[in-house]
Amino acid sequence: MITKQAVKTYNLTVSEQRLTQIMKALGHPARMQIVRYLSNHPQCFTGDIVEVLPLAQATVSQHLKVLRDAGLICGTIEGPATSYCLDYNAIEWLKSQVGLML
Repeated sequence: MITKQAVKTYNLTVSEQRLTQIMKALGHPARMQIVRYLSNHPQCFTGDIVEVLPLAQATVSQHLKVLRDAGLICGTIEGPATSYCLDYNAIEWLKSQVGLML
């Protein structure tokens, strides 16, 4: 006999959904290191990040996509490469939201 399990849903505001996505993105050590690196090295390329992390280029690119999808970083296409930087508006928003939680 197959039983249906109740699907749990959460009534989150848009801000809470955004905060959840950002915190999930920051929940991986490699992505935290990428954010830290970008805070000290704005406008760097994927290859620059690959040089400082013990990860393959494809893996770094996947982590950059998660951070970009969460709105924490921006990418600018420069020829065949993409230059990345932090989205400082998103970082300030995150700081304010965390401050409200504490």
